[in-house]
Amino acid sequence: MQDIHILIIEDEKKIADSLKQGLSENGFEVEVAYDGSIGWKIFKSRPFELVILDINLPGMNGYELCKAIRLANEAVPVVMLTAMNAVEDKIEGFDAGADDYIIKPFDFRELLVRIRALLKRIHTTVATGTLLQAGDLLMNLDSKQVTRNGQTVSLTAKEFQLLEYFLRNKNRVVSRADIALQVWDIDFDTRTNVIDVYVNYLRKKIDKGFDEPLIHTQVGMGYVLKDIS
Repeated sequence: MQDIHILIIEDEKKIADSLKQGLSENGFEVEVAYDGSIGWKIFKSRPFELVILDINLPGMNGYELCKAIRLANEAVPVVMLTAMNAVEDKIEGFDAGADDYIIKPFDFRELLVRIRALLKRIHTTVATGTLLQAGDLLMNLDSKQVTRNGQTVSLTAKEFQLLEYFLRNKNRVVSRADIALQVWDIDFDTRTNVIDVYVNYLRKKIDKGFDEPLIHTQVGMGYVLKDIS
């Protein structure tokens, strides 16, 4: 891929240098920082199309760094690459604004597939317009604002992506495997309940306090966001 610049922020030099070599051989322009604070300075110094970062970093940890990147740029994909594999760690990573979360040790080929999927998603123009709606729920894709019955709903980056997927597939049952692939860009792992946790987050934010819920569970099948008249 030409003119795709990737920033790697990883304090394990061997891993960082290996990633740089592999990505460079696949046509990416790559810059490396071995410290969180230095990585943040590099990120602010020039535009990048994707960031790969560890969590346990000197200077500025990955969660803090991801939040700072998100405040500076809502669109740039961020991939967390870490040995921290607890569900709570993954949720904190996604809440910080990460688009994907990959556990070490990892297969470089899988990482490459995920990177390309994220870049494709970001650079694909969606022809369905800038507004998505179901009943009194309205999502503005340009301003990243969500309202229900005129009330503003505050969502994290990952909650927004999940709700967008539901709205694009309203009235259609989507499986947890579908959600994992389309929202997280990962193969579905039956050992994790991250998806269920995020669906519950959404329910509390868009359904609680309203007479008609939008998100419904289809037992043994998945979830559906139903339009209401």
